[in-house]
Amino acid sequence: MEVTGKIIKILAEQRGQGKNGDWQKQDFVIETADQYPKKICITAWGKLVDALETYKIGQTVTAYINLESREYNDKWFSEIKAWKIDSGEQSTTKQEVKPKDKEKSTEFTDGNSDSLPF
Repeated sequence: MEVTGKIIKILAEQRGQGKNGDWQKQDFVIETADQYPKKICITAWGKLVDALETYKIGQTVTAYINLESREYNDKWFSEIKAWKIDSGEQSTTKQEVKPKDKEKSTEFTDGNSDSLPF
């Protein structure tokens, strides 16, 4: 899944040590540009925390995410984990370029719009 929005808050980095070694994570909040904007808190883990430092509050990003839920004492907890973050402007540009390239490949160049291509 992916979600695009403007970064409105970057929370403090958290570090710790578990049975599998050291870990680090950082939460950030984005606001979507939908008709009814939604605020979504997303967690970046490991090396993605370092990549998150390159983004600023107010910048539009696309976060590629996984949703995960787990049960503890008959209660369910959900988490949104990012596995990739891109600048929102770059993602939009790539999507716009592809359809234009397709249109160019289907144009007829003989100048006669009544003729068939075969």
